[in-house]
Amino acid sequence: MNAPIHAPMPARPIRALPDQLISQIAAGEVVERPSAVVKELLENALDAGATQVTIRLEEGGVKRICITDNGKGIPPDQMPLALARHATSKIASLDDLENVNTLGFRGEALASIASVAVVTLTSRTADGAHAWELEGSHLGTVQPSSGAPGTTVNVQDLYYNTPARRKFLKSEQTEFGHCAEVVRRIALARPDVAFTLTHNGRTVDHWMASDMAKRSAQILGEAFAEARLAIDEASGVLRLSGFAGLPTASKARADCQYFYVNGRFVRDKLLVHAVRAAYEDVLHGDRFPSYVLALELDPALVDVNVHPSKIEVRFRDSRAVHQFVFHAVQRALAQTSATAHGNVPAPLPAANTLNGDAPLSGHAWRPQQQTSFGAMMNPAYTPTFSPSPWASPPGSRDSGGVVQSTERYGALFAESEPPRAAEQAAPYAIPQPSTYTASAAALAHEEFPLGFALAQLHGIYILAQNSKGLVLVDMHAAHERILYEQLKNALDAQIAGTDMQVQSLLIPVTFYADPVEVGTVQEHGDTLKTLGFDIAVLSPTTLAVRAVPSLLKNADAQTLARDVLRDVREFGGSRVLIERRNELLGTLACHTAVRANRILSTPEMNALLRQMESTERADQCNHGRPTWVQVEISALDKLFLRGQ
Repeated sequence: MNAPIHAPMPARPIRALPDQLISQIAAGEVVERPSAVVKELLENALDAGATQVTIRLEEGGVKRICITDNGKGIPPDQMPLALARHATSKIASLDDLENVNTLGFRGEALASIASVAVVTLTSRTADGAHAWELEGSHLGTVQPSSGAPGTTVNVQDLYYNTPARRKFLKSEQTEFGHCAEVVRRIALARPDVAFTLTHNGRTVDHWMASDMAKRSAQILGEAFAEARLAIDEASGVLRLSGFAGLPTASKARADCQYFYVNGRFVRDKLLVHAVRAAYEDVLHGDRFPSYVLALELDPALVDVNVHPSKIEVRFRDSRAVHQFVFHAVQRALAQTSATAHGNVPAPLPAANTLNGDAPLSGHAWRPQQQTSFGAMMNPAYTPTFSPSPWASPPGSRDSGGVVQSTERYGALFAESEPPRAAEQAAPYAIPQPSTYTASAAALAHEEFPLGFALAQLHGIYILAQNSKGLVLVDMHAAHERILYEQLKNALDAQIAGTDMQVQSLLIPVTFYADPVEVGTVQEHGDTLKTLGFDIAVLSPTTLAVRAVPSLLKNADAQTLARDVLRDVREFGGSRVLIERRNELLGTLACHTAVRANRILSTPEMNALLRQMESTERADQCNHGRPTWVQVEISALDKLFLRGQ
């Protein structure tokens, strides 16, 4: 038989490890692959105040990694310490460690890299007559050299003395891809710094110093730049800024998600969950949003010293951070209505009236009276809206766009036919807006982003004309989003200022729980009660659910309780209740929305367009699908070869 894998170790005395072996062990954590070297050296360059950084790679970084910056440089007498273990200028006390405001702070990176590669350090301070050079390790000799102010770190033959580690590296292109991604992450965090990346002598990327808007467009592409929402919110010591991609620009992979905490790129499950929850109402299926977001807070409120790669962090008040990020992104996504792509409709002066007595307003379909949420939850409930006339399309334009006069366009729906009997009997019919005529001045007063209806296509789509060209609207998806938002607002208004309505269970639901779940109930009892749950600890391994929120009384109590406990444990709160609530409201909105093949009159179609313009998140239905698309005049001209 073969010898056992875990054979007993021979007896050896306890002794101190050699410095070289200690550094090589540390390199196993810090220098995982060439991209880790690039990360550490770039962070050092930025900590040194560099405004220009050049990264030169050969053979994916395995043969050579050379990074040059124009930072403050290192005095010659301190250069040996730069390559020594646990030597740094960034912290000097425990207080500094608890308030880290630099990217690096451990003082391990250069020493670890020098233990598994040939390192040459060249540096010159601003007041230095010339540069100085140190090769090998902290035991080497500092010698005069040439060079501009700043620092150059030249790393050659990575893992030359640890060939076993080198065997685990991938192909040249794969390793270069990882290095390039690290450069992109850091370049996104510091748009004020110019970066140049070359590989095997060829320039791959070059970004001049700019701002976040331009840098993110350069790195994530013009498609992201054309479909993003700006975020800049602050609350107390927290501030979130950056860009969140529109839901319609989502991707099949989560490869365009960049989150920074105090300038440091992180992969934090709490932050990822907060952003994902904010997209929940507008993202389709298993799609992933794109975003570049930067969270700033007091360094004392976040621990960055929890992982050797410094890619994970821990917040002192995770619940507050989660809620702040969630609400900031959610508010930004609420702008995804038609008005985000044009001018927000505003009421006209009272002097501008329709039929001599009705004021012209930019908002239609207002509820006639307050309706209780209980009534809305009734399957037979049909929303009723008061008819409201609206302005008509823009006038003639000199440069493209709509060319018909407002008088001619207004004639398209100055009079509407009465609904047919079949339409009147439709269970979810949209009420008929009043017949109206309007003056040319009133029609031309406002430009509405979704324009005005021309026709209905196959009983599914609304064709409308605006100043840019043709608008196509999925009437069911659009109406579904409108009703869904109204249901959510009605529920929120009804429960505002009141305690969560709780349904006590006649027979408590008991289930086996692990020690972590039991501990969560004991530690977060008040939070669970606030969420509407009464969960009791019956034994060290058994929990009993005695009450749940009334809205979710028909849900599986055990599954619901486990989900809530997981969220409370990880995020300090729970999104499960809102997710389940929204599922119910989404189902109701879907069944209540106008169905396909429902023939709408022109005023009805225009009423739908106006309501889309005043409804949050109206660019997508609550399943994440788009509700409308714009076809530019230039695209139509191209189809018919006009001007060619």
